[in-house]
Amino acid sequence: MELTAFFQTLLRRWYCVVLPVVVAGALLAPQLLARPGSDGRYSATIGYTAAQVLEAIPDRDGDYQDVWLASELTINAFTDWVRGSRFQEMVRQRLAAYEIEIAPGSFSVSAENDKSAGRITLSGDDEAQLTLIVAVAVEVLQSASSEVFPQLGGAAAQVELLDTPQVAPVPAPITNRLLPVIQIALAGVLGVALALFVDWADPYLRRRAQLEAAGIEVLSAVPGEGR
Repeated sequence: MELTAFFQTLLRRWYCVVLPVVVAGALLAPQLLARPGSDGRYSATIGYTAAQVLEAIPDRDGDYQDVWLASELTINAFTDWVRGSRFQEMVRQRLAAYEIEIAPGSFSVSAENDKSAGRITLSGDDEAQLTLIVAVAVEVLQSASSEVFPQLGGAAAQVELLDTPQVAPVPAPITNRLLPVIQIALAGVLGVALALFVDWADPYLRRRAQLEAAGIEVLSAVPGEGR
């Protein structure tokens, strides 16, 4: 019975429920129509594999399994190198040599690897600038490892890209895309609360149940017009 009375109240005060939803929908319409696919940042992933140049190893003795294990260890070392600050500094220095100034903190780098395949992800706010950074990062990756790892015997490791890095917008977080919908839903909850409050604050008795709840016996009722 209480559930029935609840829905009857909402039906009677429907305008209280609809009004906050309409206002919220009007205010949030630009966000709903825009459907932003990006959070304003860009990223690119460099997939690569690397191995020590075999000619740089004196008196090498081993088989192909030994070569693959050496490649995996090289990729592990590269991942640690890229995660540190020295890789980013070398990229900035190489950019400065090309007369391209990059402010500290204008891009971020992360790295991971799966055995003999490595992945480097670079992110930034400027698409054109990030494109330059990615190109220089590949150059540093392919030519500067001998400056970091003495184990390479003075020769840079052989680095091959697994694919061509593409700079693309970073997808907006799912919370950003759902936020307008959540706000409209909250407006609906507010509307329900408003309808219940308006009905509670109404000083008039309009239903038989209200009279009976007040202790007034109902002897008869006159139907409204059209009923």
